[in-house]
Amino acid sequence: MTGHPLWLRCEKKEFERRAALTPTTAKQLIDAGFDISVERDEQRIFDDAEYEAVGCKIVEHNSWPNAPTTTPIIGLKELPVSDDPLPHTHIQFAHCYKNQAGWSKVLSRFHRGGGSLYDLEFLNDDKGRRVAAFGFHAGFAGAAAGALALAAQKKGEKLGLLEPYPNEQAMVTDVKARLGGSGKGTKALVIGALGRCGRGAVDLFRKIGLEEDDIVKWDMAETAKGGPFPEILDVDIFVNCIYLSSSIPPFLTHESIRAAGQTRKLSVVVDVSCDTTNPYNPIPIYSINTTFSEPTVPVELGPEVPPLSVISIDHLPTLLPREASEQFSADLLPSLLELPNRKQARVWVEAEQLFQEKLAEAAKVEGL
Repeated sequence: MTGHPLWLRCEKKEFERRAALTPTTAKQLIDAGFDISVERDEQRIFDDAEYEAVGCKIVEHNSWPNAPTTTPIIGLKELPVSDDPLPHTHIQFAHCYKNQAGWSKVLSRFHRGGGSLYDLEFLNDDKGRRVAAFGFHAGFAGAAAGALALAAQKKGEKLGLLEPYPNEQAMVTDVKARLGGSGKGTKALVIGALGRCGRGAVDLFRKIGLEEDDIVKWDMAETAKGGPFPEILDVDIFVNCIYLSSSIPPFLTHESIRAAGQTRKLSVVVDVSCDTTNPYNPIPIYSINTTFSEPTVPVELGPEVPPLSVISIDHLPTLLPREASEQFSADLLPSLLELPNRKQARVWVEAEQLFQEKLAEAAKVEGL
C-alpha cells in the first residue's frame, strides 16, 4: 500500500447490518489518496462487490487482528468481549466513556496492547456537536418499533423478530398496516424532541398518521422541574431521546407507574438513548438491553396493573441500514479526510486527549 491505509472491519454484533464506511464514501477517500481494505461480511447491507467496484481491497472476514498495527481499524459497534490486548488504532462506538458496565476492562485492552481509541460518539466539531451521529434514524426506527409493539400489544401479543427494512417508505407502510391502516388515535410523547434523535421520532409519528396534537414534544424546558412525570403515563408510547451526561431525577419509576393503577394509558416505552447500565439512567424500570429477536422486555409491576413493555435496542438505526449508513458515513467523511493529519487536526487531537484521560482512569481502576 502506498496511500493512507484504512481498514473497514466486519461487524460482529448480531443483526448489525450498517457500515461506518459505505462504497460511496470509500470511493471519495480513495480519490483523496487512501488505500482501503474491506473485510468480507455477508451481514453488511452493502455487498462486498460494491466496495470492490470502487477500488477497495477485499480481505478475509474478521482478519483485522492481522493487519499492520499502523493501519487504523474502523467499525461501528463495540468489539466482542475479550481480554486480548489491542495494539491498533480503533475508530468505533466503544460505549466505555460513561462508566458503563465493564468500561474499565474494555479500555484496559488498549492499555495492554498500546493501541488507541477514537470513539465515534466523541468526535466533535468546533461547536461541541458530534461530527456524525445516527440520531435521526435511531429516533425514526425507535418510534416505529414502539408503534409495532403497541400494535402487537393491542392484539394481546408480544412483538416478535424485527427485521431491517429496505427503505424508509417500506417501514412506514408496514407500521401503518399493522396499526390498522393509520396511527391516527395513538398518542406519543418524545423527550429530547429538539435533538436529531427526537426529530426522527417525531417525523415517523407524523408519517404513520398521528395527529400533530397527539405528538407531545418535550425538551429541556419541559423536564427542568425534574421527574417523575405523570404526563408520561397519559400517552400510548413514550420515546426517550435525551443525551444523558449527568445525574437527573428519573422520568419514570415503578412506584409512579403502580400509583396510576388501572387509569394508566402508557403501554410502550422506547428508550432510544439506551443508558441501561448507566448509573444515571432516568428510566430505572428495566435492566437489560433488548434485541432484534426479542425486542421488548416486560416491566415487573405485579398483579392488577396493566402490562407495560420496554424497547431498549442499542442499534435501532440498523432497521434502516442503507439509509442510516449513507447519512452517517457522509457526515463522517470530512473528519476521515483529516485522519492522516490526526496529530494536528483538532477533531482527532481532542478525541485522543479524551481517550488518554479515560485510559488513565481505567488503568487506576484495573490496577495497571
